[in-house]
Amino acid sequence: MAIYAIGDIQGCLDPFRRLLDRISFDPRTDRLWLAGDLVNRGPDSLALLRLVRGLGDAAQIVLGNHDLFLLAVAEHIAALRHKDTIHNILDANDRDELIAWLRRQPLHHREGSFLMVHAGLLPQWTIDEAIGLAREVETVLAGPNYRLFLQSLFHGPSPQWDPSLTGSERLVSIARVFTRLRTCTPTGEMSGFSGPPDQAPAGYFPWFRIHNRKQTDATIICGHWAALGLHIEPNLLAIDSGCVWGKELTAVRLHDRQVFQVTGIQRASR
Repeated sequence: MAIYAIGDIQGCLDPFRRLLDRISFDPRTDRLWLAGDLVNRGPDSLALLRLVRGLGDAAQIVLGNHDLFLLAVAEHIAALRHKDTIHNILDANDRDELIAWLRRQPLHHREGSFLMVHAGLLPQWTIDEAIGLAREVETVLAGPNYRLFLQSLFHGPSPQWDPSLTGSERLVSIARVFTRLRTCTPTGEMSGFSGPPDQAPAGYFPWFRIHNRKQTDATIICGHWAALGLHIEPNLLAIDSGCVWGKELTAVRLHDRQVFQVTGIQRASR
């Protein structure tokens, strides 16, 4: 059995299928770990979502910011923008089943020495603390009050993390870290920066570059940062290699860290 971690697919069905062929994926024996953003911006979000759901236990996913956006649009909490490509999901005859399945997926997956999240972790969080915080959001998102959470996430304040936060502000702050973090200050203040790491605002650094961060006892698998690209360190596998922007879709086989890539979709511009 092999486990392959795959970066942001974003509705790029053809590259995903080619990557599965490239790694000779067998759902009877192998497993996929998908680092969030299954949907949006690519051309085939509906077929991609159906394929992944159909893999059952052979695919483990975590939610990304685009996945949460789909949930919010499906509940008429957020509005579609001109670059969004999730219309076919919203119009599908099985949309309710797909949306129900998606909102019950986690923000984190821990197994052995690996922890997979979509974006990153604040430097002051230990692995155990991060898992506990993720579960707070996961419980609400899978429960009867998930619409209130999505309303707060997309229309409420966006506070920086503080352990004293309560209620919706606490949940929103946690979700923002897990699904949107790229750079932060040494004290954990997030920025909205999305460009190359060497162009980060003064005082902000890639979250995994913060000195004395508390997650060095695990290997973090993440995506979300296409401008960073494939980036591998002893305790980091950052695997969003920009498939939807015409670069590559990446899989890393976890037991030996072998990298497999296929070309992404071709787009005229971002």
